[in-house]
Amino acid sequence: MGARRPAARAALQRRHLGRQGPVRIPGLDPAAPCARSLFSRVARRPRNRLRSAGRPGRAHVLAGARQGLRPHSDTAESGSAVAEFVMVAALLLVVAMGVFQLGLALYVRNTLISAASEGARYGARADVEPTDGAERTRALVTSALSASFAGDVKAARSITASGVRVVEVRVSAPLPLIGPVGPSGGLTVSGRAFSEEQVLAGGAE
Repeated sequence: MGARRPAARAALQRRHLGRQGPVRIPGLDPAAPCARSLFSRVARRPRNRLRSAGRPGRAHVLAGARQGLRPHSDTAESGSAVAEFVMVAALLLVVAMGVFQLGLALYVRNTLISAASEGARYGARADVEPTDGAERTRALVTSALSASFAGDVKAARSITASGVRVVEVRVSAPLPLIGPVGPSGGLTVSGRAFSEEQVLAGGAE
């Protein structure tokens, strides 16, 4: 019996409140929503909606990063790629031009040596003069290269340290540094040949 009294008392209180009707507070609009009902609505809202209404979630942050950061990073990467291509292309161009210029200088030197040797052999004959050998060298250089490399060609007889008479042809030509252009006299070569006059002089004796 003692346990039933609180329950009966609570039922009587609810019935009495129901008869009295809703409680009206002075200064409060009955049409205005109750604070308790607002709190209950907020509590019943899903957590996803609260997260979207408040601070942005992880999906929003990732979407913003994809839309705002990636285009900027792609532009920066494309700009750096263009700069790297220009630098590498310039370096390769300089190396290629250097190799080409070195090959051209070696070709000119070998051609001048060959022409000087051929002119010395021609001028060392017994029936010609050393000047004929110089003319021969000048003609060979002009046909193989150009007349600018055959401007300074000299030929003369000389005696070596062992007492052998030779004909020496000396060629002084420009050293090609920028294409075929270069400082004059930068490249000097010579060719020697055994003079046939000493053979004839020895036979006459």
